Amino acid sequence: MAMDRARSALRTYFGYDSFRQGQEELIGAILSHRDALGIMPTGAGKSICYQIPAVLMPGLTIVVSPLISLMKDQVDALNESGISAALLNSTLTVAEMNRRYREIEAGRYRVVYIAPERLESDRFTGWLDRVPVSLVAVDEAHCISQWGHDFRPSYLSIARLTERLDPRPVVAAFTATATPEVREDIVNRLRLHAPVRVTTGYARPNLSFRVARGGDKRQELLRCLREHDGEAGIVYASTRREVEECHAFLAGQGFRAGKYHAGLDERARAEAQDAFLRDDLQVMVATNAFGMGIDKSNVRYVVHYNLPKNLEAYYQEAGRAGRDGAPGECILFYFPQDTATQKYLIEQGEGDEERKKTAYRQLNDMVQYAFHQECLQQAIVSYFGDVCEPCGKCGNCLDTAERIDVTEAAKVVFACVAGMRQRFGVSLTAKVLRGSGEAKIREFGFDRLPVYGRMSKRTEKEIVGLIQSLAAQGYLRVTDSAYPVVTLTPRVRSVMDGEERVYRRVEQVRAADVPGAAGTSGPGRRGPRGGGDDLGAEGEALFAKLRTLRKSLADRENVPPFVIFNDATLREICRIRPTTERDMRSVKGIGEAKLAKYGRVFLEVIREH
Repeated sequence: MAMDRARSALRTYFGYDSFRQGQEELIGAILSHRDALGIMPTGAGKSICYQIPAVLMPGLTIVVSPLISLMKDQVDALNESGISAALLNSTLTVAEMNRRYREIEAGRYRVVYIAPERLESDRFTGWLDRVPVSLVAVDEAHCISQWGHDFRPSYLSIARLTERLDPRPVVAAFTATATPEVREDIVNRLRLHAPVRVTTGYARPNLSFRVARGGDKRQELLRCLREHDGEAGIVYASTRREVEECHAFLAGQGFRAGKYHAGLDERARAEAQDAFLRDDLQVMVATNAFGMGIDKSNVRYVVHYNLPKNLEAYYQEAGRAGRDGAPGECILFYFPQDTATQKYLIEQGEGDEERKKTAYRQLNDMVQYAFHQECLQQAIVSYFGDVCEPCGKCGNCLDTAERIDVTEAAKVVFACVAGMRQRFGVSLTAKVLRGSGEAKIREFGFDRLPVYGRMSKRTEKEIVGLIQSLAAQGYLRVTDSAYPVVTLTPRVRSVMDGEERVYRRVEQVRAADVPGAAGTSGPGRRGPRGGGDDLGAEGEALFAKLRTLRKSLADRENVPPFVIFNDATLREICRIRPTTERDMRSVKGIGEAKLAKYGRVFLEVIREH
């Protein structure tokens, strides 16, 4: 009975006939007054898991959300869908806050969004004693873990709040990415009571991943933006300086580009983010300050201009592409100097030695991802303890180049690491193999090793790439420290004994590696362009008209365009070509409130077309 009501609410408010994977189990648990933990990838529909119960349960649902921008977008979207929602945050004046409190007490709203810092207010917690709270939903729940990549100390106040409320509300926690360690931290720190745990898998089938190593960053970036002409994208850079320089370059090339970093004042950041959400900007160049809660559903590509600090942060940020389920492209640029930047940021950051050691381990995992030779989606999913089939669309899966036997070159590297007593880093190992005359090499006697200078025909950069590739394949290990050391793993024995061969893709191998082999070093083939399914010329023309209509309606309503309808809904309209309101009801993503408000004007444009 409860799930029948839930499915009816899904159709009425959100315009869908069935739940996605994991949603029904989580909603059923919450409606049965069970705590819940949902680990679901970006775009999988986490918010519906608490928004549907909020409609059906008595009392108030409180959503703890980390960013003001996310709150506003979700509140706008809920109100557009016919669900009364409000927010309590620092953007409200004292008078507005007092009025909002009175409206909530009067039962005007079903859902109220708050920032975690609000829980530290005695006034707020005291006020909650007068309001019946049925559900506390914790969004971006990984923020409660010190082992996560976005730790927020104020999240620790959530458990104190829920335990003092009488009766204790149901507590449901949601996040897109969490390692097993972070998942246990979420359960323990939120004091979840025997929660129903649902993990729908980390794979994002609509995303294609690619790593570009070497080459000209700016030209590669231009190619990406030109392929996605007219589509929204995000370019992440590590530092404010990189953001400023990259933004100036793109603006100089004629792109409608915005910038976002912590060095800008709050007003400038808010204006840039608002312009991007409203499709007034094509691309946002940002540090990770442009972080969680970017709810824009039609981002078609995410470029990491510099190496991120870890795979968890990378997948969160890359996952902002394709939230509407349509294809998205995720490109990572790898340059060795980016590693040095991240090490500097680790050393300058707060935290004890244990946290720094963890950060270095995570950075090494990120570097190994950049040199991974198999499916990139699989590499990410396995990092979170999950499995999936090869995606068939990442740069590695699409790379049909031959794999070349580099066993003899690998043996030389292994012998060098052993001869250096497994006590030195990648760079010095490469220098020894190349035959560098540095004083340090002579001081340690490494110039007398049998392998000294055995790779003199290669550049140091090429040797470093070979070493990193061997580490990514599990033959070598790089220690977790500020000055990482290269060590051998047990897999080396089978290679040295002739029981196992070592291979690399031909693009990564110089002709000197293998007699008669031709190849270049650098990125593999480009993955498929993002965008949507092929609607044909006429369909794309209609899609453009519907986007124009959506933009004018959004400007009138003072909401981002995707709050009206997302791109996936517009594309389905273009395929179905509804001519009546009844036809419009069959389009996924059009609930009763939006049909009543916007159905007629969209039908007029379709008929005119």
